[in-house]
Amino acid sequence: EREREIYRFQISGNVRQVQRLSDDDVLALCKCLQHNKCVTGLDLRYNNITNEGVEHLAKLLQEKSSLSCLDLMFNDIQANGAQVLASSLQGNSTLLSLRLSGNKIGRGGGLELASMLQENCALQELEVADCDLDTSSIIALIIMLKKNKALCSVDISRPQLFVSQEEWAVHCSKMLAVNSSLMELHLGRMGMTDTGIEQLTEGLGRNNSLRYLDLCSNRVTRDGAFHLAMMLKQNRALEILDLSSNQIGDGGAGYLSKAITCPRSTLKELSVCRNNITSEGLLLLAQAVKSSSTLTHMYIWGNHLEDPVCQAFKELISSGRLHPEQTDVSPYEVDGHVFLAEVFQSLRKPVYNIDCNGTDVPTKTSEFELLLCHIQRNQFFGSSI
Repeated sequence: EREREIYRFQISGNVRQVQRLSDDDVLALCKCLQHNKCVTGLDLRYNNITNEGVEHLAKLLQEKSSLSCLDLMFNDIQANGAQVLASSLQGNSTLLSLRLSGNKIGRGGGLELASMLQENCALQELEVADCDLDTSSIIALIIMLKKNKALCSVDISRPQLFVSQEEWAVHCSKMLAVNSSLMELHLGRMGMTDTGIEQLTEGLGRNNSLRYLDLCSNRVTRDGAFHLAMMLKQNRALEILDLSSNQIGDGGAGYLSKAITCPRSTLKELSVCRNNITSEGLLLLAQAVKSSSTLTHMYIWGNHLEDPVCQAFKELISSGRLHPEQTDVSPYEVDGHVFLAEVFQSLRKPVYNIDCNGTDVPTKTSEFELLLCHIQRNQFFGSSI
């Protein structure tokens, strides 16, 4: 009965009480899980797992494992490890979520994962942000999304793109025009300019499935915001747009405020944090929140929050039009003047979330500590488990 309660096994290395796992520890863990049908999620973030450890995990996946979620973010996996993992997933039908962000798998690893997506029809979530992917591997992954009908969430943020041409954006636009399964797409820190946004919005205007678009930390200005605003008037699916850490300014805020109040707009959440917007643009956005029938979340911190803006957002919050938990500012008064303080809240992440059929294994229970102690001392080697 106790075993049936375990669903998601968490040994992330950024937890203070847990020693980071090595490849030998992963081998011991895989031996423990060989015949286990209760553990459906494995969280191994922030450990010291290399290509050798990935080979053990790949064998586990090939042995008809019950794993549906595998999180390997920020380990030390290289291209060869990604190749081994991709090969094991070509015929796998159980794994739904794979997170590899922060592993320097590079061009070779990206191409191997793209090739895997030709055969795999089960994977629904793929995270390969900050993996040193180059232009060719990014384009390969995007092209595979034209044919792959299973993936619902993809994160390819912060690749290593050393060319000024945004050819990948053209492919992404064509993919979005025909893809009907993707619900969440993260394109943060891609170096995207207004030209790339213009290309991207052509496909987004014909897309009916994408709900969350992350464009944070790019080089989008007023003109890019104009193209996004035109797209929002056509697109009937997009609900969340992250434009934080760009440079849309007052002009871009004006374009977006008009799109928000458009009767056809379905946008519910918008982040324009750190966009060099002054009172002119922020007041337009505040009025758009008041007039919109769909927008419920607005994030504005990091712009020029002058007296009129502080007063406008105080009224939005006090009237109940903007819930305190659905914005990143909170009003307060000093000597009769209204100011806004930062509240550490942000857009919902993620919108699409794989259910591993349970909750995390408690990290402080005696059973967990005992098991982890055995694994780290390699006492399971040669056992019949």
